[in-house]
Amino acid sequence: MNEYDSNRILDLTRKINYNLTKNIQEADCYILNTCHIREKATEKVYHEIGRVKKEFRTKKKPIILIAGCVAQAEGEVLLEKEKYIDAVIGPQSYHEINRIILDRENKDKKINSTEFDVIEKFDQLNLVKNSSNKISSFLTIQEGCDKFCKFCVVPYTRGPEYSRSSAEILSEAKQLVENGVKEIILLGQNVNAYSFKNLKLSNLLYSLNEIKDLERIRYTTSHPKDFTNDLIDAHEECEKLMPLLHLPVQSGSTKILKNMNRNHSIEEYLETIEKLKKKKPTIKFSSDFIIAYPGETKSDFEQTVLLMKQIEFINSYSFTFSARPGTPAANLKKIDDKTAKERLFIFQRVADEVKKKYRKELVHSNAKVLFENNARGPNTFFGRDEFFNSVIVNSNENLIGKIKKVKIQSCNQNTLFGEVVLKDKPKECAA
Repeated sequence: MNEYDSNRILDLTRKINYNLTKNIQEADCYILNTCHIREKATEKVYHEIGRVKKEFRTKKKPIILIAGCVAQAEGEVLLEKEKYIDAVIGPQSYHEINRIILDRENKDKKINSTEFDVIEKFDQLNLVKNSSNKISSFLTIQEGCDKFCKFCVVPYTRGPEYSRSSAEILSEAKQLVENGVKEIILLGQNVNAYSFKNLKLSNLLYSLNEIKDLERIRYTTSHPKDFTNDLIDAHEECEKLMPLLHLPVQSGSTKILKNMNRNHSIEEYLETIEKLKKKKPTIKFSSDFIIAYPGETKSDFEQTVLLMKQIEFINSYSFTFSARPGTPAANLKKIDDKTAKERLFIFQRVADEVKKKYRKELVHSNAKVLFENNARGPNTFFGRDEFFNSVIVNSNENLIGKIKKVKIQSCNQNTLFGEVVLKDKPKECAA
């Protein structure tokens, strides 16, 4: 979502004659778009500002703006502690960025813009064309979250759930396809909670499925509690919807899930997985895990390891518990670092074994790959298969924007390597 937001900020600032530069020393305005989901996010801001100071120590400083969730959560502290910062802009206020930049060009007053005004934000964004022309592009359909998981800072930095109108989403999607986009990834902090005038995520998927020249659809990130049967049906009926689902579970223990306020059990999670498999037998899953959440016993941890083995997630993102200021879990007694790190090591070793086994099984198989760009040279191309696996091939043909059948020849932990399967030549016969 930060990548989508950053691209839209760029679209907005072009309206006041600002353009992207790859050379930091040319910058008249430096925008740092931030995430607050992990610890040390604020320290990274100060580190980055220090780097900018060095770049501009012998010349006039640029306007320095801190955007995103760190700005939302700690804006006043940032402005007070780091005088080099000119303004902080929360994720629901960046439609104000042009006004803020123009104000800073003419005034010395620092600006804190961290209001939750998501409706006005999208009203303003709808007036500005989305210029993204990447082969695979993001499209935000929903923001905020009402779930209030005890470990999560999102409800406090992104605000309550808000769903954009289906008309503006489809309009932006068609705009992206006109730009040359072949794959759209729908975004939301809780994307399957999408709801606008009785329309759900499944309705959007069916509509997107009808857009000519759009080849692939994905969505992320879902909450297990909001996985309804109509959405499960869409996985069977929308042929452009890719067969990989990222469905964060966080823990394999129902007790820990209850402590986290996740509002679903492991049994319910597994039931959703089975329903999806029945509708789409080829479907694969990825997930997020918090290891050593406060109160996690050895048995709770072992249930998480068992879940990894049971479902065989082809990708997983796992971290030890990181207390976020202002969340209920921040006040809980943490498990000691030694135990937490040991458990994370064990879990990630199992996850790596599962992933390695899966990737080895792909060698010598064929994959449908959408190629996005060059990799390491003009005749080397990077793309992704239907399961979002990275694939690299060599080809004299320009493959960007095309879907090709690829024979997988080898792999490492993160990438598949193959060659494009050429169509069989028609056989000749003598008269």
